[in-house]
Amino acid sequence: MILPMISALTALPLAIYCFLLSRRLRRLNDLETGLGGAIAVMTSEISRLDHAIRRARAEAEAASGDLARAIEASRNEKAYWALQSELARAVVPGPRRLRPRAPLLEGADG
Repeated sequence: MILPMISALTALPLAIYCFLLSRRLRRLNDLETGLGGAIAVMTSEISRLDHAIRRARAEAEAASGDLARAIEASRNEKAYWALQSELARAVVPGPRRLRPRAPLLEGADG
């Protein structure tokens, strides 16, 4: 008789503990106010940030390509102007002597 009473007395606090624990877990997993809601919001934010990072990476790669093309074009332009400058220095004309103009003959044309 004593043994069933002792087991009933120990089972009652365990039942109350399990009941309270299940209520707490339900509140914790509630999608609007509990941890479940926080997890859902964080999941959507992670997805949004991942999309933003991918878009930023694509834009950065495109900008990097544009910059590389602009740098290459400027190097080619610089080389072109350096070559023209070299050629201009190599063909420096000496002092020119002025020749007197030949007199125009009137009536030679016609």
